[in-house]
Amino acid sequence: MLYSKGMPTLQVRDVPEELYRKLVRKAEEEHRSLSKQTIAVLEQGLNMAEDPKARRLRALARAKELRLGEKGGWPDFVKLIREARDSR
Repeated sequence: MLYSKGMPTLQVRDVPEELYRKLVRKAEEEHRSLSKQTIAVLEQGLNMAEDPKARRLRALARAKELRLGEKGGWPDFVKLIREARDSR
């Protein structure tokens, strides 16, 4: 087996310069780290990206879990958006 306990690590060598630049540029556009962007691109390429409808349903479930309607205050939307982006 090629991985150990916990989250596996992937190291890629000899990445073409132009591909690397595109990945960095896209990470900046998406406000993600290079690592998170690489995972997102791999998920997309392997057709593992979460369906948008499933993502919305998960967000609604999270809102219910946080009892947003009952607290009377507004959630920290920046935090919620970052959590959603990080979970991709």
